[in-house]
Amino acid sequence: MQDEVEVLVTCEHGGNRVPPEFRALFAGAQGALATHRGFDAGALDVARALAAALDARLVASETTRLLIDLNRSPRHPRLYSELSRHLPGEEKRTLAARYYAPYRSEVEAFVTAAVGRGAFVLHVSAHSFTPVLAGAVRTAEVGILFDPARRPEAAFAAAWRRVLREEAPGWSIRRNYPYRGVADGLTTHLRKRFAEAVYAGLELEVNQRLVGEDAWPQHVRVIAGSLPRAVCDFRASPDWAAWGPR
Repeated sequence: MQDEVEVLVTCEHGGNRVPPEFRALFAGAQGALATHRGFDAGALDVARALAAALDARLVASETTRLLIDLNRSPRHPRLYSELSRHLPGEEKRTLAARYYAPYRSEVEAFVTAAVGRGAFVLHVSAHSFTPVLAGAVRTAEVGILFDPARRPEAAFAAAWRRVLREEAPGWSIRRNYPYRGVADGLTTHLRKRFAEAVYAGLELEVNQRLVGEDAWPQHVRVIAGSLPRAVCDFRASPDWAAWGPR
């Protein structure tokens, strides 16, 4: 594994902005934009703070996922929402060309360039989740999603969980919760392109219940402050040099 670590922070669902040319789609459905279906509340706050904590590259979108979901693969059935999937093919292609392709290309180009320089890329994709889904209460404050079969990802997830539990002892920090780390997503796509020796992609999931609390700014500082410590612990692992070729 490479000696140098470059951190990339992304936020695929950072906002609920609707471009003017697509506003007619939301006539009578504006309420959906303010829900977890429209965007990940608080995720952009976290992403910006994480990037600032390590002076890392940040790639973020503030266009609503109800138009096109940047965290889905091109053939995923929920790439387009129930509001946009019935658009004519030309308009779908416009969405993909203006918002999806440039975003994914920017992320992929960063990883490619960093790996080409001999760096190991640690990618953190910032998300948030609704506290209740289909009647089920999500109890954790934070989830860390990763592929358990990729040793660097498992090691970093363990290090980050340890640090977060120290920084926020009252929180439940769970691994691969509330979603599986190997489900369809941007990190899963990048794992297919880059070996574990050069790339680790994790998703950070924050409970949106925290976003509504007065202490939200402090919560963001705690989460962001935990990342540099976790990276240091990750680098200090005795297995760091054994994961892959330099």
